[in-house]
Amino acid sequence: MTSFLRSDRSRPVAIWLLAVAVLVLAMVVVGGATRLTDSGLSITQWKPVSGALPPMSQTDWNQEFERYKQIPQYAQLNKGMSLSAFKAIYWWEWSHRLLGRLVGVAFGLPFVVFLARQEIPRRLIWRCGVLFALGGLQGLVGWWMVASGLVDRISVAPERLATHLGLAFILLGALVWTGLDAWAGAPRVTVPNPWVRGSWALIGLIYFQILLGALVAGNDAGLVYNDWPLMNGQLFPKDYAGAGLWQTLAHSQGAVQLHHRLGAYALLIAAIATAVGALRSRHLPGEAKALALALAGGVVLQACLGIATLMTHVPIGLGMAHQVMAALVLSTAVAFAWRVRRP
Repeated sequence: MTSFLRSDRSRPVAIWLLAVAVLVLAMVVVGGATRLTDSGLSITQWKPVSGALPPMSQTDWNQEFERYKQIPQYAQLNKGMSLSAFKAIYWWEWSHRLLGRLVGVAFGLPFVVFLARQEIPRRLIWRCGVLFALGGLQGLVGWWMVASGLVDRISVAPERLATHLGLAFILLGALVWTGLDAWAGAPRVTVPNPWVRGSWALIGLIYFQILLGALVAGNDAGLVYNDWPLMNGQLFPKDYAGAGLWQTLAHSQGAVQLHHRLGAYALLIAAIATAVGALRSRHLPGEAKALALALAGGVVLQACLGIATLMTHVPIGLGMAHQVMAALVLSTAVAFAWRVRRP
């Protein structure tokens, strides 16, 4: 029995996975700041290894600045920018990429060590391998996103931003779930639970709302329609429709903001209903009920942050807080879904 328990769970592995989840959360924070400061296009090359070092001399800085001057963002948005102003946006993007490299090292090296020492539960080895692949894919998607803003645009394509952020949140949620599995081991008893599907549906709704928020960010749609609950005094934005279906869904400022608002209302109702139902349920343990209550509180706070961010024209501090809260809400929902599977 002892050897089975050792192969089924590992607290050191759990701590490692949850620590990497914290690093991913930090990446989300810095990535949000990079977007809010329009810094994401300041580094115009992708050098996974040598790019870890920032410019080390005045000549290096001048070369980086000259490369930035060749893209549309400089010509149309920042023409005449000083080198010191360029350095300010450069450091945000460099820090974001450095955190990405740090996440890779923080995951990859312990993964090899734990494998060699046979400390990873057998059922989780393949899952950790998938997590490592997702991390590598995130780097590729990040460059794919940046590349969209280097030729014909002054910012990255909103749909590519949504893909990049969405993958980061998938990685975050998977790390939290796998970390909890490593900590507690596999469920010893499986019983029918009406809450399992509902908890997964709630995760799906939260994730969809995050993607809608990414489209708002990618279109700078938080800078228009800054009243609430109406939109410039109306229920429906005048500029809702784009040139076609995709232009409306992904590129219309009025449409993406309206969709994000409607998604927030639906999520708020679902989270509160979940909390009320969980508190009344006889099927859920106390930990699950506490998580449901925390989730509802997080969604309420997130909604308030969203309204405040919109009505104050997206200041950096509130914008970052709104993104951090989204990560915490998703993580709480994942923990809730994980817990309801266990009697």
